[in-house]
Amino acid sequence: MKWTLAFLILSGALLTAQQVPATLQGKWVVKRELPTRTISCWGEKEAQQVIGTEIEYTEDSFRWKDHTIHHPKITVRRLTGDQYHDEYSSPASDGSQVDFTQLGIKSATAEQIEFGHPPAHVVSESSEIPGDVVLIKHHDAIVFSVCNVYFEAERAQPRKR
Repeated sequence: MKWTLAFLILSGALLTAQQVPATLQGKWVVKRELPTRTISCWGEKEAQQVIGTEIEYTEDSFRWKDHTIHHPKITVRRLTGDQYHDEYSSPASDGSQVDFTQLGIKSATAEQIEFGHPPAHVVSESSEIPGDVVLIKHHDAIVFSVCNVYFEAERAQPRKR
């Protein structure tokens, strides 16, 4: 009975353990701000401080600058362009609007990976960490936003296909 209980506890821990998807693991360099029709709490000065920085994803963590989140709760979803627009745009036509076309995503769906973490306050006016919610644009490019400013990052070492 003691071994059965230990096995069940250990099995439960293994089932809830989450890994960063292999498609995202590695180092990424933020290359540019993407032009979108969004209303942001940031100006150009704050956005420029993100460009050129590195985001690193390992099997069980992610890091931006000197901020590392170990064993984050990871949520992976596949979204259609319409779903993404509906979830990340304002219902008002004069509010923030973002879609796959603005982000340069050419496929009908994209994988979104979200890293749950306590509020970080690493950048002003936001509890986000750059790279804590990403869309996989393609094998060597990801898209993320901070304070409703969208960025594209490229893999530091392109993967061989």
